[in-house]
Amino acid sequence: MPTDSLQRSFRRTFRAAPSGVARGPGRVNLIGEHTDYNQGFVLPMAIDLAVEIAFRPRADSWVRVRSLDFDEQAEFDLRDLSPVRSGWPGYLAGVAWALLDEGVPLTGWDGVIHSQLPVGSGLSSSAAVQMAAARVFAAVSGQEWEPARMARLVQRAENEWVGVRCGIMDMLASACGRQGHALLIDCLDLTRDLVRMPRDATVVVLDSGTRRELTQSGYNDRRAECEAAAEILGVPSLRYASLGDLELRREGLVAPLHQRARHVISENARTLQAAGWLQAGDLVRFGQAMNASHASLRDDFQVSTPVIDSLAAIAQQHPACHGARMMGGGFGGSVVCLADRGGSGELAREVLDAYRQLTGREGEAVISRAADGASLSSE
Repeated sequence: MPTDSLQRSFRRTFRAAPSGVARGPGRVNLIGEHTDYNQGFVLPMAIDLAVEIAFRPRADSWVRVRSLDFDEQAEFDLRDLSPVRSGWPGYLAGVAWALLDEGVPLTGWDGVIHSQLPVGSGLSSSAAVQMAAARVFAAVSGQEWEPARMARLVQRAENEWVGVRCGIMDMLASACGRQGHALLIDCLDLTRDLVRMPRDATVVVLDSGTRRELTQSGYNDRRAECEAAAEILGVPSLRYASLGDLELRREGLVAPLHQRARHVISENARTLQAAGWLQAGDLVRFGQAMNASHASLRDDFQVSTPVIDSLAAIAQQHPACHGARMMGGGFGGSVVCLADRGGSGELAREVLDAYRQLTGREGEAVISRAADGASLSSE
């Protein structure tokens, strides 16, 4: 939906003009999956699809928001957030809770929200909506926008309010993205290095049409398994472990802990290597690293599905594809491909046709560009 359409919707809903529009972009993670909450390395980029909120400050403590996607309106009082813990309003209330708990004084607002991101596709719609909400709360309450700090607070909202024990990658990519670049993020200290995306390549996200709810899936189980493996290895997190350490303690790491740790350790090494190859424009090696990442997520971390495996395999065989892998928390969602720019449209059409013939499912493709992080514009 164009921004002017969102603003017209605000006028129809609240009989007034919005004072601004906040944008929280989705993200594509090129490589480095399930490494962020293990204090490891990830290589995401913010994309040019986002959650947008047209808003206007209120003089009281009430937040009133209409969702165009769900055709619903919700409201809550910042003085008592406890009733709002589920559904899309729960994400907004969670951000408010995290900010208030940090001592940030908040003001209410009216808003209309719309998402360009398909829910559950692996493009991190949840982080995008929370980052857009954080932008609104900061604006109406007169708070300075500090991207890394806000990313931490949004992560806390996701962990403690929503109930998904995710890492910080999604929030940091949405907050700190840079047009034309991926971000190599060290999730231990949140340092970020810009990695320029090659001009002759583009990113194609293939949505399988299958969905998962992370709060009801094995995501939290995987995190607990990683923590258990790190404890047996005697390290603060799996970031500090090597494959040599893994072999020395193999007998103590009963299945599936050994496999979970092997994925994280090897994925950290792949991500660092792949960032260097991408910077150098070596798309062949980068693609090989993506393929290896998928195999590891499928076999060692066991977060893929037969449908996602089929989609990834079809994509990997296409001549315009350098590499493809499952993306996101797993258990459904999307496959991300690095493709030749000139052949990306053909890849999307032909891969999804073959996928439909094989599985009977309809997929969708998003050809995405690396974009700037969360932003704010005046009406």
